[in-house]
Amino acid sequence: MMVTRAVQPFLPMCQRMFPSRLAGLSMALLKATALELAILAGHLLLYPSGIIQERHSHALPPPPDAATLPTEAKPPVILLHGFIDNRSVFVLLRRNLAQHGRQHIESLNYSPLTCDIRTAAKLLGRHIEELCERTGQPQVDVVGHSLGGLIARYYVQRLGGDLHVRTLVTLGTPHSGTRVAPLANAHPIVRQMRPGSELIKELREPAPGCRTHFVSFWSDLDPLMDPLETACVDHPDLLAHNIRVSGIGHLALPVHPAVATGIRQALDLVRPTAPAGASTGGLTVA
Repeated sequence: MMVTRAVQPFLPMCQRMFPSRLAGLSMALLKATALELAILAGHLLLYPSGIIQERHSHALPPPPDAATLPTEAKPPVILLHGFIDNRSVFVLLRRNLAQHGRQHIESLNYSPLTCDIRTAAKLLGRHIEELCERTGQPQVDVVGHSLGGLIARYYVQRLGGDLHVRTLVTLGTPHSGTRVAPLANAHPIVRQMRPGSELIKELREPAPGCRTHFVSFWSDLDPLMDPLETACVDHPDLLAHNIRVSGIGHLALPVHPAVATGIRQALDLVRPTAPAGASTGGLTVA
């Protein structure tokens, strides 16, 4: 993927009529906002279908007479949703992954009453260990949207989860904390996602020998990330690849087909053996 820069053609009429911040609205931002509203409307319709935790299934081996070439089994994939959400946000991504060879995919709901990222990370760890035992696979891949990515990172980096998580893909996750919506500080989870919180400080601590490969997708039009670059993984001990997405917002990250393609490529990538460090890439979807 090549690095690209967001296209921001200014609206002449807005420039003449509104000399304030409205004059800087770009067509890309308007398109992204319209898409976000459409996705929000669709997600509200699907939300009830994702409230109940899904049933877990055992991976079935191929029939003995299957005429297929032997291939290495791909790790199971766990999809972890964001704040005040549920597994229904991954309906399209899950279908996309299944159509391209992922045979075992599970969407995990954590309780809407969750008030501590550390506790949620411990519960995630138990689920991952149980999934590995159930499928006979030593590792899993995890895709986390927003808060889900932060929960998964805490498990990997602070609770020894790098033993079980091969690749962690995050979508619009505030790795360094976000300053957006200060009135939401009443919720303890939101306070933990602030820059300078004790939890964010923990994630800045050394993590030598961490074996998980991090891939973070961050959008240059994400209104929930302040600053925008907080959605990048920036840690000297972590093997990380940050991918800038141009043209869509926060809600579109787990839905857009171009991002789904990038996620598949990230999960199928053979992990490099180079020393840890962040690299960058770009993806334009507009």
